[in-house]
Amino acid sequence: EVYFKNLSKQKQKEVMEKNGNNHKLRVCVATCNRADYSKLAPIMFGIKAEPQFFELDVVVLGSHLIDDYGNTYRMIEQDDFDIHTRLHTIVRGEDEAAMVESVGLALVKLPDVLNRLKPDIMIVHGDRFDALALATSAALMNIRILHIEGGEVSGTIDDSIRHAITKLAHYHVCCTRSAEQHLIAMCEDHDRILLAGCPSYDKLLSAKNKDYMSIIRMWIGEDVKTRDYIVALQHPVTTDIKHSIKMFELTLDALISFNKRTLVLFPNVDAGSKEMVRVMRKKGIEHHPNFRAVKHVPFDQFIQLVAHAGCMIGNSSCGVREVGAFGTPVINLGTRQTGRETGENVLHVRDADTQDKILHALQLQFGKQYPCSKIYGDGNAVPRILKFLKSIDLKEPLQKKFCFPPVKDNISQDIDHILETQSALAVDLGGTNLRVAIVSMKVNIL
Repeated sequence: EVYFKNLSKQKQKEVMEKNGNNHKLRVCVATCNRADYSKLAPIMFGIKAEPQFFELDVVVLGSHLIDDYGNTYRMIEQDDFDIHTRLHTIVRGEDEAAMVESVGLALVKLPDVLNRLKPDIMIVHGDRFDALALATSAALMNIRILHIEGGEVSGTIDDSIRHAITKLAHYHVCCTRSAEQHLIAMCEDHDRILLAGCPSYDKLLSAKNKDYMSIIRMWIGEDVKTRDYIVALQHPVTTDIKHSIKMFELTLDALISFNKRTLVLFPNVDAGSKEMVRVMRKKGIEHHPNFRAVKHVPFDQFIQLVAHAGCMIGNSSCGVREVGAFGTPVINLGTRQTGRETGENVLHVRDADTQDKILHALQLQFGKQYPCSKIYGDGNAVPRILKFLKSIDLKEPLQKKFCFPPVKDNISQDIDHILETQSALAVDLGGTNLRVAIVSMKVNIL
């Protein structure tokens, strides 16, 4: 990577031309929500920093553009990215049908955008239903897809969506060795898989905000100390909405009983989130003296909040992935993250079916400090990803090739094979009947 950066511009151009990229690589980055932007933003900054190689187009859709979820597109503007297109794709209703309709609405709107942009490659992140619409549109329009975070295993419908995007994507950036092995087991071409680590770790591990106390006071309260508050982030489980709402209710009851300052973030836009917000309001969380309920916290500030928290509780992937980098204790509730690789800082409560069980977990975890984990990255993902993008040969056939394991030879026949192994057709017209003989190259009548 250092070698490539130190090359002269002429040499860099020669490397690009060797790989078939004799023009700037036009990259479209599409972001759907606050969570995927935290992973995509470091890549976007890296692309923007190398204008001699890349042209960046940013497409914003999904919950970024909804007021109830914080209008998070503003943080993209604050990061000084030009948003090329904003697509309102969320059909409100927060149920299963609304999710399907949102995918359909995105599929209707995206073709016009992609026709105008004509990107060489689209970068898609994760396992959201919005991302499935993006990958489907790009694949059908013969646009190369780079998928971030493929090969991971969690729970609910997310697994199915993630693996479906993997099958549509042409290139893969994964975060862990296990994820890489899963992609290979799914018959993806090993040459098109990059084990880079999670891009968000590039920012996590370089975060050295000395004034973190001002951030804690702003979001939690003036009289709060480090390691003496809780961050709660819980989303609906789309395959069992009724149970996930009940589990959220039990979580809030346990947090009220535990009697510690708590920052509660609103759930995402998945089916069931509307009911979860109703539970919050029914219990008076927004007006409770121990609670702060917020729609969105900027990622760089969220990093400082979880890094110095006494505990994080919920079922967000952030709890089992990013928070491990700080050794903050985490309580993972339910099945939404089943199968994720975790550090020792995570305590699982798979059957969060009683308030006492969640309360006991809080008593066990709160205030502990665990070793920092780097399962998901070492802070150098972005340079690897940029190098990977530069290596993409646009002259290669777009058609994907799957690396299936060897199978028994086909018993069907092929005309070219027959013509190669049979030397001639001998026809005898003697007598009254037509007779045909097939003669081999060894002059044997077959």
